[in-house]
Amino acid sequence: MAGSSPESRPAAGGRTGRPRPLWALVLLGLLAALGVAVFTALGVWQVERRAWKHDLIERVEQRVHAAPAAAPGPEAWGGIDAAGDEYRRVAVTGRFLNDRETLVQAVSDLGAGFWVLTPFESREGFTLLVNRGFVPPNRRDPAARADGQIEGETTVTGLLRLTEPAGGFLRSNDPAADRWHSRDVAAIGAARGLSGLAPYFIDADGGRAGQNGAVRNGPVGGLTVIRFPDNHLVYALTWFTLALMLLGGAAAVFLHERRLRRGRRQS
Repeated sequence: MAGSSPESRPAAGGRTGRPRPLWALVLLGLLAALGVAVFTALGVWQVERRAWKHDLIERVEQRVHAAPAAAPGPEAWGGIDAAGDEYRRVAVTGRFLNDRETLVQAVSDLGAGFWVLTPFESREGFTLLVNRGFVPPNRRDPAARADGQIEGETTVTGLLRLTEPAGGFLRSNDPAADRWHSRDVAAIGAARGLSGLAPYFIDADGGRAGQNGAVRNGPVGGLTVIRFPDNHLVYALTWFTLALMLLGGAAAVFLHERRLRRGRRQS
């Protein structure tokens, strides 16, 4: 309009040159401070998580390469947890209950197939599941790997693993159909009529022929993958960067508002 003053004309970008009201600046400042605080806290949390993860990796490495200890008996089962026991090297002597093995679908370094979980009756009188290793689909039938069905007393060494009750990725265990996607100790024990079962299983080492099921036709042990995602530094840098960007954006807004107010005072 011909009678419009320069102050009322829209500036580039569609916004007038009028400064924002004070309450709006206070609100923007509070929101920016809250955002910076949240992003910074998330970054610090990721730094702490990174330190925790590195400590966990170091502890697991020590456990994996340590001499095997006796597999925990019933008196210790209540205190077993991931922080203190996962991937401990253990040993147990007893005999396999080969007629009650369970096949759990798996993808390993050798391809797709099955883990062979076999109940193991220890000398001490308790029973636990032993993941004897991997077999391909053409070896799922025990008759196709008869030389791997170890009879009589033997000693198993391997890594202590905790039960996996959640099923596989987007796939639930179906005990009625005998389809298993995770190593759920309690569910497998119930399906096989096992009582007094340890709440963990053992991933058997590869061993030598005649031990842990390490024979020509399998199962192939020693395939435990120990890999911990460690992206915490990337996440921390992302959160800190967002905090700096928000802080920079808020500073730019307030500097712009300051210039507008100076301009109005000088006009």
